[in-house]
Parts: sequence; structure tokens; C-alpha cells
Amino acid sequence: MGSATSPHFERSFQGVVEIDVAQGLVINHFFFSVGLDAAGKTTILYKLKLGEVVTTIPTIGFNVESVEYRNLNFTVWDVGGQDKIRPLWRHYFQNTQGLIFVVDSNDRDRIGEAAEELQKMLSEEDLANAAVLVFANKQDLPNAMPTTEVTDKLRLHNLRNREWYIQSSCATTGEGLYEGMDWLSKVLLKS
Repeated sequence: MGSATSPHFERSFQGVVEIDVAQGLVINHFFFSVGLDAAGKTTILYKLKLGEVVTTIPTIGFNVESVEYRNLNFTVWDVGGQDKIRPLWRHYFQNTQGLIFVVDSNDRDRIGEAAEELQKMLSEEDLANAAVLVFANKQDLPNAMPTTEVTDKLRLHNLRNREWYIQSSCATTGEGLYEGMDWLSKVLLKS
């Protein structure tokens, strides 16, 4: 394969070169990181990108970063999770290869709302082939739901004909983040 301008050009303002892994070069993959506000999406993005925790404020709009991991280049779109922004999420779905859904495992009051938003997204045709990685974040907090409970509350076992994985995580320490990225890498390499 040669160089091609990505359909993502309009939203990222840059072309993307997609080259065969057999040639030893990197392929760019597009991911959409989403979840309710204050779940830890931006903290996860910058922990993966920079290896450190950065001070964040609520994301109004989006952050986009390239994260290199195991010879793969992930372009990650981190979109704000406030309820007024959520209707805009669907504008980022086209050609997305993976959905990173971040859940605040300590927020029992809003886990139902998170499940509803996830199910809405997964019914979108543009995400029909996207792999789903769920980070059950904030596992360092004493009342955090274990991944088995988050799996049940999000109804992940109901997902059919779709690759999905849930990973417990703590964005501030980085715990679980690389295990989640390992899973994404394996899914992409076999597709």
C-alpha cells in the first residue's frame, strides 16, 4: 500500500500515511475515547502519551493526540463527556476502528447513564466494526465497583459479533492502561 489521504483529513487537518506492517512501518489507527464527564478520559490519554499525570480541566470540545505503542500509532480523539456535548459524539464515529469507553467505577449513581450512552453509541452504523475497550477507571478508590459489576451494569455480555474487553484501571498511576492497549494492539494486528 502507498500513501493515501485519510477520510479523517477534515477533522484532523492532516493526511495519514498507511503502510503495511510487513514492511516494518507504522499503520495509523483511529480511536475515539469517550465516557461521561469526570471519568478520567483526558488523564488516561495524557498518561499514555506523556507517561505522566497532567492537570486537566473538563474537556469542552476535544483533544486529539497520537500515541505510539508497540509499533502501532493510535490517533486518539478524546471528546468531552458533559451531557450537552454528547449529541456531538456521533460526528466523530466515521472510520473509527476502536472505541475506548472510560467509566468512573466509583460513580454508582451514574453507571446506568453510562450504560445508556454506550448502548446508544454501539447502535450507530459507523461503529458497527469498532472494537470496544472499556476502562473501568478509578479502581484505586475504596468504593469502586469491580470489573465484573461494571461489565454487568454496562450489559457488555449482550454485545454480539463485536470484539470487546474490560480492563480495570487507575489513570493517575497508569495501572491497567498498558494491558488495555495490549488488547487493542492484538485486535488490530489480527484484523
